[in-house]
Amino acid sequence: LELELFVSNLNRPVNIKHAGDDRLFVAEQDGLIKIINADGTVETLPYLDINDRVRSTSNEQGLLGLAFHPDYISNGYFFVNYINNSGNTVIARFSRNDTNPLIADPNTELIILSYNQPFSNHNGGELAFGLDGFLYISSGDGGSSGDPQNNSQNLGSLLGKLLRIDVDNSSTETPYEIPADNPFNNTSNASDEIWSYGLRNPWKFSFDRSTNDLWIADVGQNAREEINLTSSTELGGLNYGWRCYEGNNTFNTSGCPNSSTFTYPISEYTHSQGRCSITGGYVYRGSKYPNFEGLYFFADVCSQEVGYLRYENDTWNSTFENFSESWVAFG
Repeated sequence: LELELFVSNLNRPVNIKHAGDDRLFVAEQDGLIKIINADGTVETLPYLDINDRVRSTSNEQGLLGLAFHPDYISNGYFFVNYINNSGNTVIARFSRNDTNPLIADPNTELIILSYNQPFSNHNGGELAFGLDGFLYISSGDGGSSGDPQNNSQNLGSLLGKLLRIDVDNSSTETPYEIPADNPFNNTSNASDEIWSYGLRNPWKFSFDRSTNDLWIADVGQNAREEINLTSSTELGGLNYGWRCYEGNNTFNTSGCPNSSTFTYPISEYTHSQGRCSITGGYVYRGSKYPNFEGLYFFADVCSQEVGYLRYENDTWNSTFENFSESWVAFG
């Protein structure tokens, strides 16, 4: 692996997405989205500036997630995940400017979903559309340490979950609908929006664009970082184990269900060699680097390593390469 600088002088970039063409859209934590052109130049005006409604004073707060609607080219819709000035999560839709496609209209905000954050950390924050057309949202366990409110195992809470909603035909009165096959749809004492649960801080997740398999990199407590893989044929409702388990090891099993009910990570690593916090990436499905085909890329913020998983001999094996950078996002 070698690195090539593409663009510099961004301010706290935390998310990278595209909108179906050769540009990149970079979300900055303070509430700006900037357009990076194919030649590495940055558009002078931000695509979106919502700094006035974003709280980014704590390290894990701010504008965190970005996803373009699958029909963005025709409808101009995109979605963001941010922490508002009250310290709570907001999922909102914005629209592209009608006359200038290089900017969005900050006055078009339609709040889709919001939920309270009891602490300032573990906000998750990623957004992505699956091939099913539904919007997936990662939420952390609410923060502090050790999930003191047991949010991740509580199906009545949206915290510590992967959420799945239908945002087509959104309106002020009905900002989203629940997909009919969501696993806890119309289940007593459970939130209909939940797709899977038992997550601590799923800072990044992604879909394999070839298989639609779901990859979730979940930041661990103080010992283990984990990577969860869910096949596209798997139904929702999986329990990834937190706070009962951290990776494959028990953490706090008080009141926990039988261990056989959990879905365990396909790969994990310990906090040795300076490692502390995983940043999930993508399975490579490009044509430029044939040797990367099928590899899942991720990184660690503290050890400054990029890692990849390769499936061989019926197991996923990890390799780490060291670079002098703190990795916060892949795109």
